[in-house]
Amino acid sequence: MGAALLVLTLVSLASGTYRLSVEALLAILFAGPGGEGIETQIIWGIRLPRVAAALLAGAALALAGTLLQGLLRNPLASPFTLGIAQGAALGATCAIVFFGAGQLHSTGAQAVTLNAPLGVVSLALLGGLSSAALILLIATLRGLTPEAVVLAGIALGAFASAATMIVQYFASDTQAAATLFWTFGDLGRAGWPEVAWLAGALVVFGVLPWRAAWHYNAMAWGDDPARALGVDVVRHRLLGTAAAATLAAIATAFLGIIGFIGLIAPHAVRLLIGSDQRFLLPFSALAGALILLAADTLGRLLLAPVVLPVGAVTALVGAPLLLVLLLRGRP
Repeated sequence: MGAALLVLTLVSLASGTYRLSVEALLAILFAGPGGEGIETQIIWGIRLPRVAAALLAGAALALAGTLLQGLLRNPLASPFTLGIAQGAALGATCAIVFFGAGQLHSTGAQAVTLNAPLGVVSLALLGGLSSAALILLIATLRGLTPEAVVLAGIALGAFASAATMIVQYFASDTQAAATLFWTFGDLGRAGWPEVAWLAGALVVFGVLPWRAAWHYNAMAWGDDPARALGVDVVRHRLLGTAAAATLAAIATAFLGIIGFIGLIAPHAVRLLIGSDQRFLLPFSALAGALILLAADTLGRLLLAPVVLPVGAVTALVGAPLLLVLLLRGRP
């Protein structure tokens, strides 16, 4: 899997409207960002941050899905099905509609741009984290059982979606187009600051749950057997779900809604190596990075020079792939 990831990374960096040979690409990478020429600007300023964001966001979303599926013992659990993405979408929509973060570009193409991306990211992150906090608060009142978390997530996700539609109903055409543009999911928004945020989130909220993998393995047998083994079920479910929600909220806030990564990657890896969380978590992260980078590369090359939204590509590829996995074995 690591070799496939390396090859795909090189292919993604070299491919595009301006194509490069492998030799030229390696020379630019080894020369560093201080080199001269348009090729250096393309690789270090555009493609490398995009590829890094794909790898980090894919790993973060896959980790979030793996944690949620294991902690909730639900194969359909993911950041999207639990309402975290919908909360982020509501925050971004409010930023665009109420604070004027979306406008028409001044070119003749009349393209919609986000003229206050920091505000959109901030409110999207606030919306995603607030949604997760409410889910955990409501579920805690019911003992933080898997059923309570799932039902609270579905309810709050539906509420956030309805609130988003109401806000969009009163938006102007430009604002409505800007909110739609944000929801597509676009790795092209990522620069080096976004990459740094994603990397920091992945290190903190990815490594800490992995250290509790043994406890998650015990919880997979049920809450009562886990308690008999000395596991603090409520504490580990709360912290693990909070880590998953934070990873998903940060990735969604910076890049928009990217579905199916958190759902498909854990199932694919589980069929290959089993359900031991010590191995499932890191390999799911690698699989998520591989899937998202492949989807983004496909979206850039399929109808070039038109770039398809990566969120649409992941859904188009992920849906049939999930059906194939379902037919080949039990998720």
